Amino acid sequence: MRQARDLKAVATKAVAPLAAFAVFLALWEGLVRFKGVPPYVLPAPSLIFSRLVEDRALMAASLFVTMKVALEALALATLGGVAMALAMASSKWMERTLTPYAIMLQVTPIVAIAPLLLVYLSPQNAVLVCAFLVAFFPILSNTALGLASVDHGLLDLFDLYRASAWHRLIYLRAPAALPQFLTGLRIAGGLSLIGAVVAELAAGAAGQGTGLAFRIVEAGFRLDIPRMFGALALLSLAGMGIYGALSLLSYLALKDWHESARERGA
Repeated sequence: MRQARDLKAVATKAVAPLAAFAVFLALWEGLVRFKGVPPYVLPAPSLIFSRLVEDRALMAASLFVTMKVALEALALATLGGVAMALAMASSKWMERTLTPYAIMLQVTPIVAIAPLLLVYLSPQNAVLVCAFLVAFFPILSNTALGLASVDHGLLDLFDLYRASAWHRLIYLRAPAALPQFLTGLRIAGGLSLIGAVVAELAAGAAGQGTGLAFRIVEAGFRLDIPRMFGALALLSLAGMGIYGALSLLSYLALKDWHESARERGA
């Protein structure tokens, strides 16, 4: 019964955004047709959809390339961010040593790093590294914050029972850090896609790329605006899909014990 209520609540919340989006598309379609706007200026949604259907094989292959890079970067950023956060939480010396380098990687514009990486790496690996760097810091910072946000009373209780460092991590620090880690993971999911696209725009200028970013640039050179809008629509849907999947993961992991998940599921 509870799962049925949760599904009903999710469906109810999804009605309003979908209805608003349908109205937006209808207004867009009507404006283009009424004003007679040329397709190379602003294509109608129906034309964009038909072009996506026409180029479905090409666009699906490009979407697969972009999603593959984004998900690989997200996986690497998760492993690296969690490992570095654990190292920083285990030692103040490690925290003081590693924090400046993590901040430096975060504040350096990725479009400035991509040309340098192309000198040492292949275009595919350079794009992957760029997407990794963009997604890395949110996971690191949120996980480190969660590991440090442990109730002092519980710490004293574990000290009283002389718990080992491993038991502290498994039964105290990891549960305390899980909500913050999942928040960083949701942020990093979108940023990994952004990093993959931006890096491909910088690294794929010589025709090396085959992802959606390269299709957007290619369509722009050819003034194929419907294909450009179609690629942008696929990128938006991919980003929403990543965020939705990670939000579902967060809800399933927290729904039985954390207040934030209970409020969202209510």
